[in-house]
Amino acid sequence: MVHGSVGNGSVTWESLRPLADRYTLVILDRPGYPPNPPLKRADFDQQSAVLAELLQPGDHLVGHSYGGVISLLAAAQADGLRSLTVNEPPAFGVARGNPEVEEFLAKMEHAPGEPREYLAYFLPLVGSSLKLADPLPPALEAGARAAMVERPPHEAKIPLDDLAQRSFPKLVVTGGHNAVFDAVADVLEQRLGAQRAIVPGAGHSIPRAPGYSDTLVRFLESA
Repeated sequence: MVHGSVGNGSVTWESLRPLADRYTLVILDRPGYPPNPPLKRADFDQQSAVLAELLQPGDHLVGHSYGGVISLLAAAQADGLRSLTVNEPPAFGVARGNPEVEEFLAKMEHAPGEPREYLAYFLPLVGSSLKLADPLPPALEAGARAAMVERPPHEAKIPLDDLAQRSFPKLVVTGGHNAVFDAVADVLEQRLGAQRAIVPGAGHSIPRAPGYSDTLVRFLESA
């Protein structure tokens, strides 16, 4: 399980820990996120290469948001993957030209450079309703700083043709709340031959949405 931006693995996947009764859960904390030390720069290409080396034949790979971009890249490098699930990956490069995507990317060019101001600007854009304390809790400030130094995910070159040819099942999950993520999911669904699930109720915080766990388990069992 590969978390996205701002929240680390424990925060992102807490609601799925009961699945440990049925599966071996490997919940990563990506470089730069607590409890790891901060980074000056984080790159999806580097992190996907490391993830691909960690994956074992038969693994199910689940990536959320920025972690979904990393998972798409890693899945094209790994052998013997059992399945791939991505929750609203900001792989905006696959949907360039879409008006909503272009508007979102233009807004992100003006994101503030301080942690609290950044979160107040960024979170509503992606559909998060997280209430920000002032001052920020240390873990949330560290997560904001980690997100701010990540390479923009729209720069990722998703190997759509390669992934489409790989036989493992793919699932793309959206929350039905944001046309920007829907545009990316439409492309992935079509180009990868992926299954599509819409799990509303938590905005971009897909793993916390009612019914997400059941949706994921049904897919994993079918794979």
